[in-house]
Amino acid sequence: MTKKIATENPRILELKEKIKDEGYVQGAIQRIALILSNKIIEGKDVFHERVYR
Repeated sequence: MTKKIATENPRILELKEKIKDEGYVQGAIQRIALILSNKIIEGKDVFHERVYR
């Protein structure tokens, strides 16, 4: 019964339609890659910062 309720959720139905569009999927992949790249760079700045004295 839970699965039936989830599939009737308007947000889920909207996303099911969007993922059929290749342009939408490619854009989503690009956004995810950008966010992950930024997080990796931020992590390197914090964890591998050199201290010059």
